[in-house]
This record gives sequence, C-alpha cells and structure tokens, in this order.
Amino acid sequence: MEDMTSPDDSPRLIDGFGRAVTYLRVSVTDRCDLRCVYCMAEHMTFLPKAQVLTLEELDRLASTFVGLGVRKLRLTGGEPLVRKGIMELVEALSRHLKSGALDELTLTTNGTQLAQHADRLASLGVRRINVSLDTLKPDLFRRLTRGGDVAKVVGGIDAALAAGIQVKINAVALKRDNAAELPGLIQWAHARGCDMTLIETMPLGEIDEDRTDQFLSLRDVRRELSSYWTLTDLAYATGGPARYAKVEETGGRLGFITPLSHNFCEACNRVRLTCTGTLHTCLGRDDASDLRAVLRGGATDSELVAAIHAAIGSKPKGHDFQVDAPRPAVARHMSTTGG
Repeated sequence: MEDMTSPDDSPRLIDGFGRAVTYLRVSVTDRCDLRCVYCMAEHMTFLPKAQVLTLEELDRLASTFVGLGVRKLRLTGGEPLVRKGIMELVEALSRHLKSGALDELTLTTNGTQLAQHADRLASLGVRRINVSLDTLKPDLFRRLTRGGDVAKVVGGIDAALAAGIQVKINAVALKRDNAAELPGLIQWAHARGCDMTLIETMPLGEIDEDRTDQFLSLRDVRRELSSYWTLTDLAYATGGPARYAKVEETGGRLGFITPLSHNFCEACNRVRLTCTGTLHTCLGRDDASDLRAVLRGGATDSELVAAIHAAIGSKPKGHDFQVDAPRPAVARHMSTTGG
C-alpha cells in the first residue's frame, strides 16, 4: 500500500479560522453490539457493505491525513472492534507510529470485545483507549444498552489495564438514570487508575427518547461534586474537547465535555471521517465532503489531498447544538458519525 506520510510533502491543514487540524477520528463501522438508548434507535438500519469503506480505503485516507500533519488518530464506530479485520487495520496504521509521523493511535470502544484484543492492541503501539461506561449497575446497564452485560465491559477494562494500556472511562450524564451514581463511578474509575470524563448528552439523530428529559448540565454536576470534593483545574489536555480537573480526594483526573453548557469550538483541532468516507469537519453541523466518491473515482494522491484541503477550508466556526430544539441539530446518529 502506498505510504503518504512524509510530513513535509504538503502544507499543514489549516481551516478558515486559523485552526490547525491535527486530530482525525475515523469511524470504521456504523455497527455496534449494543443499542444505547441515547445513541441509537432500538431497530437500527445499518449500511450495506458496498457503502462502507474497505480496510484499504480507510488506510489510504487515514494515511493521507497523517501525511498532511495529523498527529493523532482515533478509531471509532459504531463499535470499532466488531469490524471484521479491524486488527489488520490497526497493524497497518501502526507503521506511522514507528516512523514517527503519528504521535498516537487510539480508539474509543464500548469494551465488550476488549478482553480478546487488548494484548494485540498493546503490542501494536496503542497506549491509551477510551471506554464508554455509563453505569456499574447490571440492571441499569442492561436497560441503557438494550441487553448489554456490564461484567464483559469491566473484564475488558481490566484486560486493557493488565496489558499496559491506559484507560479513560467516558460516561454520558443522564439526569434520570445515572446522575446519583456519577460520584461512585468516578471513585471506581480512579481506584483503578483510570481517568474519567463526563459528557453532556448531545442532540444527534432521531432516537426513541426525549433527550431534553435526560439533559444534565455538567456545570450543575461540577457544582455538586465541589460541595464535598476539592476539584483543582488542570492545564492537562489530550487533544479532545475535555477540560480536566484533579479530584484531590481520589488523586484522579476528571474531564468535562460540555457542548451545550459551554461551547468548546474556539480551539477545535479535529475532524471526523465516517465509515462511508464522508468527512465531517464539525460534529454539530450537517456539513459533509464525500471522499469515498473521490477515492472510487480513481483520484491520484494529489487530487485526494486537494479534496481534503477543500473540505478543511469549509470547517465552520462552531456547532449548532441546542438541547431543547424541536429536532436534533444533526440528523445522523452518533454511531454513523463516529464517537
């Protein structure tokens, strides 16, 4: 496969507002083995295989971005570890870690398949992963995921930690479901040596529930946590939108991702590539550039680079999220866009 990762071949990716794009999130599949209520409808229609990029196409696109100055690559889904051949893709992309063209290759996972892949991921240079986990209560987990087994996720987390992979736990704050459990979840994560990040529910895609009913402002959560814990703001950053604090009583880091109560767009450095080859330069806008059509139209490397530059040039200044809007800001589901 052709390597496009000499970092001096092309200018850095700079959007129209002067922000350098150095972080690419790649959805490798829209499929998932869970059906989380805030993410998917119960009866999802998944994409036909012909519409989904092949592993070779995913490699070519991701590698082109690395050649254009992307330093961090995150594989997402759906659930990335259910994609057939996913470890072949991780192995192919790991060459950019070895060459020094890429600083980090990571993934976001629901953890259900992690136990069987953790050792291999670690051997390929994956040093850090995010695991989505909204509750430790088996019955609530089963309801929120429509049938999932929390013990499998905890087993996957422990396998990753045993393999030497740093794990960050991501939890969506849900007013009706896990609000009271968040302090305990934070303590559980910190006791395992895991960072924890809380995320406000985002209006993405039509689902079967009313998100307004579940919206919990993380400003309120932080205020409550601060009433019994000491939270010290940190300059620590991982390249994503989370703002971190240290919980002095647990010694762990706690991140807050607040697209609704605090717009984080001014420093946005990332774009998302879906499993169909659509490039979204903003999670909260319906902007899209069809890179699959460019690829399958027989584009040369320079034509592909030009298409990417054109897409980055149209990156908007900010998102359109409003929790109480009559319809979602974006029609596509998070499982399609990439977590």
